[in-house]
Amino acid sequence: MTVLTKLHLEPQTGDALVIAAGQMLRIIDPLGEQVSDLVSFARDDTSEWLSSGRTIDYANTIYLTTGHTLYSNRSRPMWTIVADTVGRHDFLLTPCSPDTFRIIYGLAGHHPSCFENLATALAPFGVAPDAIPTTLNVFMNVEIAPSGELSIRAPRSRGGDYLLLRAEMDMIVGVTACSAELSNNGTFKPIDFELLSSDGGAARASV
Repeated sequence: MTVLTKLHLEPQTGDALVIAAGQMLRIIDPLGEQVSDLVSFARDDTSEWLSSGRTIDYANTIYLTTGHTLYSNRSRPMWTIVADTVGRHDFLLTPCSPDTFRIIYGLAGHHPSCFENLATALAPFGVAPDAIPTTLNVFMNVEIAPSGELSIRAPRSRGGDYLLLRAEMDMIVGVTACSAELSNNGTFKPIDFELLSSDGGAARASV
């Protein structure tokens, strides 16, 4: 595979890019225990978006990994997980937002959040904040008790671990280095991305 574009996100930041069908996106945790939120929209119609509900329904599992397909709200394949060195990600919880830190953390004042970072990065593509759905929280480790209670544990990722996704349609992709203390074992670190092509074609990336 040929690396077309590299993207480095500093802690608690986000960005967006365009990916073509057949290209691949490698999400890398360079230091370990850092979550990355990912959301995507069909390039030609942003009312089609990556759907947690459809994906979990069709996979019949909340623990998505190598071989699973990630579906849109219209039940079309958006991504295929080609490789996964961690094996535990979350697709249940929404991106952290100002309200997350007000309601769950009890914080007053501004706190960086994935929702704000995604909204800012996706705005140039015409994606409104209210259109941002539940994100695929890459490397996030959420455990479920028999009672149904959720526990956010330290990510299982170690330095250099990655998730490799193949795009099944042309998409606009929003990505973050997560800003929530609970999700990242109390620390904030960078996230790296590689846009890859198997044929060496030109990238169609916009940052």
